[in-house]
Order: sequence, then C-alpha cells, then structure tokens
Amino acid sequence: MDIFLGILLLLTYFGLIWYAVKGGNLMIGFFIMAILWILIGGIHYHAAVNTVIEGGAESYAVTALVVIFGSWFGRIIVDTGIAGTIIRKTVELGGDKPLVVTILLSIVTSLIFTSTFGVGAVIAIGVIILPILLSLGVPKRVAASSFTLAVGAGMYVNIVLFKQIQLFFPSVKYGPSWLHFGFVAMAIQVIFIIAMLAFNLRPSKLQRAWAAQVEPSTENAPVISFIVPIIPVLMAIAFGWQPVPAILLAIILALLLTKKMFNVKEAVAIIQKTLYDGVADVGLLLGMLFMLAMFGKAAGMDAHIFNPLISPVIPHSALVLAIILGIVAPLALFRGPLMVFGAGSATVAILSSLHTFSPAVLLPLVYIPTISMAISADATQSWNLWAINYTKLTVKEFLKTGVFWAWVVVFINEVVAALMFK
Repeated sequence: MDIFLGILLLLTYFGLIWYAVKGGNLMIGFFIMAILWILIGGIHYHAAVNTVIEGGAESYAVTALVVIFGSWFGRIIVDTGIAGTIIRKTVELGGDKPLVVTILLSIVTSLIFTSTFGVGAVIAIGVIILPILLSLGVPKRVAASSFTLAVGAGMYVNIVLFKQIQLFFPSVKYGPSWLHFGFVAMAIQVIFIIAMLAFNLRPSKLQRAWAAQVEPSTENAPVISFIVPIIPVLMAIAFGWQPVPAILLAIILALLLTKKMFNVKEAVAIIQKTLYDGVADVGLLLGMLFMLAMFGKAAGMDAHIFNPLISPVIPHSALVLAIILGIVAPLALFRGPLMVFGAGSATVAILSSLHTFSPAVLLPLVYIPTISMAISADATQSWNLWAINYTKLTVKEFLKTGVFWAWVVVFINEVVAALMFK
C-alpha cells in the first residue's frame, strides 16, 4: 500500500515541478500540495489542522520577522543614501575603465547583499548601477548578468535568506561553520563573475548602446557609514548576535551616521516610509513561504511512505551527491526541482525524510543550486526579471550570458561543500 501511495505522492511532486516551470502561482501551488499530501498520506484530521496548517504557518513566524527586518534594512541603506554613495565612490575609483568599474561594482554589490534583502532594495540599487555600466559601453546582457550574479553571491552569507532555508533544517545554525563556507562560496562566485567580465569586456566587445546618465545625488553619505551594510554579518561573527538585534543596530547606525536621527520629524518619516516599503516588498514572498511551511510539515509526516521507493537510488556519499547536483544544476531554473523555494521544496522534503545525510551536510548541497543558479541567473527570479526588462534584454540573451558561469560555480561550490561538511 505504501508503494502505491508513494507513487501517488511522486506524481503530485512531478505535477508541482510542471506547475512551477509553467510559472504557476507558488503560494497557491504549495497550499494545494499541502492538502494533497494530507489526503494521500492519510494524515489524521486533528494533525492536519493543528500540526500541518496551524503549526506550519506558526513555524515560519520567526523567519518572517527576520525577512521583514531584512527588507526594512535594505530600504534604509537606500533611502539614507548610503548605497548610492558607496556606488558613486566605487565608480570614481574605477575611472573610465569599464572592466575595472564593473568588477568593483560587482564586489560592492556582493558585500551590500550580505545583509540587505528584498526585491525593493535590489531594484533601488539596480537603477543606480545598471545605467552606469551601460553608459560605459558594457553590453546590456553583461551588465544585467553581472549585477544579478553579484546579488546572488552576497546571498551565501545573507542571514535573512539563511533563515528561510533553516525552515527545512532547523538544527543547522547560522554560525562560524556556515559563515566559513558561505564566505568561501561567495568568493568563488565573485571570482567567476570577474572571469565572465574579463571574457565579455574585451575592447572589441564594448559598445555605446545606451548613454544613460545617473542623476546626481543631492548629498553624499559620510564615508564612515559605508560599514553599515555589513554590520549584521559582523555582529553575528564577532558576538554571535541574532539577526533582529543585529539588523536593528545597523538601522540605528545608518540613521545616526547619516544624521537622519537628529531631526525627529525627518527620522520618524524615514522610519515609517522604509518600514512600510520594506514590508510591501516582501508581502507576497511571506504568503508563499507560509504555504511552503505547511507543505513542509505535510511532507515530513509522509516521510515514511517515501523510504522504500527513494532510499535505494540515493547515493550514500556526500561527494557523489554533490557531483550529481552540480551536473544537473540547471534543474534549479524556472523554479524547478533544485530550487528550494519552488518545486525543489518537495525534493528537500524527500531527501530530508531519508536521513541518509545529516542536516548540516544536506543544507549546503541543496542550497547552492538555489543561490548560484536560481537566484543569480534564473529569469523567473523577481529581481532578475526586473533587470531583464529594465535593460530591454530577451530572456534567451540573459540565460545565455549567465547560466554557464552559474553552472560552473554550482559545481565547484558543491564539491567544496561536500569536502567541508563531510
């Protein structure tokens, strides 16, 4: 009987993959999957209502709080002028050398997004960076891809995104072990961004397609405020702070160092505006993730059904699994079976239920394709789609430029993770 039920569950899993790839609404998709897995798995009525539906949503409450604070912080560093000033100073440092400027901006973008989160923050920074690159003659496909890959690189140590993957692996902590790997993986992605830029920005490939100008800022943030974007990560490393106090400290410092705090009326206005905008930026994301948490609970309760079907074909070596995931990394595209916050949520639920690998090993192995392939190079990621539209690219041009480099990064980082967490 379990084999028959397992086949039914797998059929719904493939249905979710098809639905996600076709661009279906994932909030609705995850809720339907939760209901289907409750029914197919024979989960008792009281467990379904209290553990799956109520318990699933409640289990995401802490993470939702961190997502809101992270998005708020992203709006703060944009609206206080810190992000814009850092970018302008970086451009001044690089002069009129397109390759140097693009490399420096990619590094700065990666550092900003070690703590900053939210589509609003990405867009607000993108509208500063992309016109600069285009005005220097950087091809629009290279400008867009380098920007989105740089945002993705910072996500390896971004505590807000980590809290979301922690939903599947609550025992894995954001601490020294993860940060050691996260910075290594981030560095590897940045190195390959530089390689991509060096390959694509040879003098013969530069163009003057869009001589866009950046509107001059009315004021520059003080140089001392440049440390603010990495304050949450520094507090986590140095003192083991949790994300909410670390982000709050960074917000307060941003307001103090830019002198926004000294005018009470101005301080209240910017706090209210940035918090409102930050929550609006992640509202739909939170809805999707609450439904994902419900589905995750249902998958956990159905785990016993999968074991006889899946266990025999799963490798027992972390390195072998890492190599396989590296080879099939493009399956993370279009919210596919390796995108944890898409159809891959079911993949993670199945792999976790087998208990073949410890959570500390499995988390990075499934997280890497999500970050380096889906978040960094997939056209269905919200801010990537914005970059495509903003630069007037086709989806095909965007994918052809970034996916190869993202694929190489995934493969290398998978092997590194398997060796570091074995």
